[in-house]
Amino acid sequence: MKFNKLLLVVFAALCFSNLSQAQEGLPIYSDYLTDNLYLLHPSMAGAANCAKIRLTGRQQWFGDEDAPRLLTVSANGRIGDTKSGIGGIAYTDKNGFHSQTGVYLTYAYHLLFSRSEVDLNQLSFGLSAGAIQYKLDETQFRDFDPIVAGIEQSATNFNVDVGFSYNLYNFYAHATVKNLLENEGINFNEQGLSYNNLRTYIFSLGNTFAVSDDLAVEPSFMIFHRDATKETTFDVNVKAYKQMDFGQVWGGLSYRRSLDGAEYLNPDGTDVDSQKLQYITPVLGVDYKQFVFAYTYSYQLNDVVFNKGGFHQFTLGYNFNCRRAKYSCNCPAVN
Repeated sequence: MKFNKLLLVVFAALCFSNLSQAQEGLPIYSDYLTDNLYLLHPSMAGAANCAKIRLTGRQQWFGDEDAPRLLTVSANGRIGDTKSGIGGIAYTDKNGFHSQTGVYLTYAYHLLFSRSEVDLNQLSFGLSAGAIQYKLDETQFRDFDPIVAGIEQSATNFNVDVGFSYNLYNFYAHATVKNLLENEGINFNEQGLSYNNLRTYIFSLGNTFAVSDDLAVEPSFMIFHRDATKETTFDVNVKAYKQMDFGQVWGGLSYRRSLDGAEYLNPDGTDVDSQKLQYITPVLGVDYKQFVFAYTYSYQLNDVVFNKGGFHQFTLGYNFNCRRAKYSCNCPAVN
């Protein structure tokens, strides 16, 4: 069955709801591993030594019609020599007949506890406010069910994200609550009952270790929990950074696993098995002077999958307004 026909069947079964199973803001993928922590944590707006612009494009399952795809553009930086940082994110996310477009604006405040800006001991707080428009295109649903209105439905909500970051030399920790506000009537579960809790809790930490003068290794961990559905997923990551004459080459590997399983009939149809979502994601990037180029590829490790193809993501970045003095640490996200 083609991808679009599969989605039509699913949405036809949910036709009595205004917007079926709406997505909940900017999806949590592996973008943050490509020097783009600001997408996850508003407290990282202006936390780095340079202002940053990042453009990411993500395509899932090449060759399948209406496969999920995501495009984001973000920018953040410090306001002059103050302790304040600002940022903005715009994105569009499309999954079959369901799509969303969002814009976020961010303010962050950074407290430096060290006696000078050479040593890094910084606590940051961030707040993002955004508007998201959800759309469900039902214009082709009437081919399956004449009761469906056959129109393009849309709804817009407002929400906020809050979080903090702590950077101490080579160590960092981040905590963020996304979709803090309730939004009644925008999302529906499988039974068509509305739920208004879209909160997602994210916590991540890591440390960078110097192997030599031009080589560093960064293990990190990230976990996120969706409050309404009680789903929990974690990432275990490791990245390596190699200093070059032109800049820096870096790469790594990420492993994502869900703590919640799904049941399915085995191929012979006699027993019920279960599996937990698993992804493996290699990451490769280059910092050339003030430019950043990165590529990630996510592959699903489960036995039962819709498509053996993976998730391709490209990142382009530009750093500007860099302050003269860098912090004396192996801290790629800040330096």
